[in-house]
Amino acid sequence: REKERKKEREREREMKVYPIAITFIFSIAGQSTAFTVLPSSTSTTTTTLVPTHVVPSGVARSITSHGFSSKHGPTTALSLTSTSTSTSALASTSTTSSTSSSSLLFPQPRRKTLHHLTATALSPMDDSSSSSSNKGLFTFQTKFGYLNPFAIYYGLTSILLGLPWFVVLTMCQIMYKITNNAWDKMRRVPIFFSHIWGVLLLRLTRSYPTVEGMEILDKFYKEGRTGMFVANHNSWMDIPFMGVTVGWRNYKLISKAELGKVPILGKAIALGGHVMVDRSDRKSQLKTLKMGMQWLKDGVHLCAFPEGTRSKTGRLLPFKNGAFKMAHKVGAPIVPLSIVASGKAHPSDWMFPRMKSHGVCKVIVHEPIESEGRTEEELAELVRNAIIDGLPEDQRPLPDE
Repeated sequence: REKERKKEREREREMKVYPIAITFIFSIAGQSTAFTVLPSSTSTTTTTLVPTHVVPSGVARSITSHGFSSKHGPTTALSLTSTSTSTSALASTSTTSSTSSSSLLFPQPRRKTLHHLTATALSPMDDSSSSSSNKGLFTFQTKFGYLNPFAIYYGLTSILLGLPWFVVLTMCQIMYKITNNAWDKMRRVPIFFSHIWGVLLLRLTRSYPTVEGMEILDKFYKEGRTGMFVANHNSWMDIPFMGVTVGWRNYKLISKAELGKVPILGKAIALGGHVMVDRSDRKSQLKTLKMGMQWLKDGVHLCAFPEGTRSKTGRLLPFKNGAFKMAHKVGAPIVPLSIVASGKAHPSDWMFPRMKSHGVCKVIVHEPIESEGRTEEELAELVRNAIIDGLPEDQRPLPDE
C-alpha cells in the first residue's frame, strides 16, 4: 500500500502544473503573443490564462487593483498577482504607467515610460501604425524612410529637374569666381532658378498648395516694403510652400548649416546667399545675424522657421530665442504664415511626400506685424498667436506648451 501511495504521489506531481513553470514556458515560446494570468471571477483560487494579443510590442501588462497597468518589458513576460479583480471588471480600464508590488517575474530595464495608456482588455490595440502595411498599398521601408509609387515619382521628378538646376548653379558659381563676386551682388540669379525648380516640381507633382490671403502680400509688395516671413515647420514641403507664397522676389532663407551638406540644395543655399546658422559656433551666429540684418536693409526678404526644427507631432513647438532678432533690430515687419497639413503629405518618417499636396495643404497669410515699438518677446508672442490662429486643432500646441 505504501508503494502504491508513493506512485500516486509521483503521478500527482507529474500532472501538477506550477504557475512559475507555465510562466517560464510561455516566456520562451510566446514571442508574438503575451499571456496574462487573470484571476477567475469566482472566489476560488483557480486562475485562468487569457491570451492577450492586444498587448503591443515592448509592453507587458500586469493586473493591479485598478485593472491593467503597463510597463516596458518583453511581450513574453507574465505577471502574477493575488488581486481579486474579475475579468469583467477588466473590460475597459484607463491606467497610467504605475504597477503594483507584484512585478514581472523576468523584468527588463525600462527605457521609456508610458503615460495615460487607455486600453480595453479584450479588444485589439493596434501598435503597428508605423509598419508599411498600414501606410497604404505598395508601401515599403528603406533606411532613408518609407516610399510608395507617388513618393518615387516625386523623388524622380525632383532629381530630373535638379540636373539642369545644378548646371545653372555651377555656371553661376563660375561667374562669381571670375568676377570676384562683382556680378549679381544681390544673388538674384540663383534664387530665380531655384524658384523655377520649386514651382515646376510642385506643379508636375500636383503639390502646389492653396494660398489664402494673397491680397495681403499684394498690398505689402505695392507699398515697397521688405519684411521677414515666418511659418510653422513640420515637413520638408514647408520650404517650397513658403517659396511659392513669397513669389518671384529676392528672398533668403535662414537655415541651419547642416542643410549645406544636402546635394544640389546645399549648393543652391550657398550660392543664393542664404543665411546659414551654425548653432555650435557663437562667432558664426553673430556673423549670420549681421548678414541677415544687411539683407533686410538692402531690400531683400528673409524667410525663417522660428521653431528651429521640424515638429514630429505636427503641433507647433516653442520658438527659439532670438528667432526675430534680425527683424527686430532693423525694425522690419514680420509676416506670419500658417502652413496647414504639410505633415500629412510628407510625414517625418517618409523619404519623399507620400501623396499630392493639392487640395490637402494650404498656406494662410496673416497681416504684417510691426516690430517697431515692441520688445522682442512681445513681437514673438504676437507672431506665435497669429500663426496659431490659422492652424487646425491638431496642429496647435498643447495647453502646457
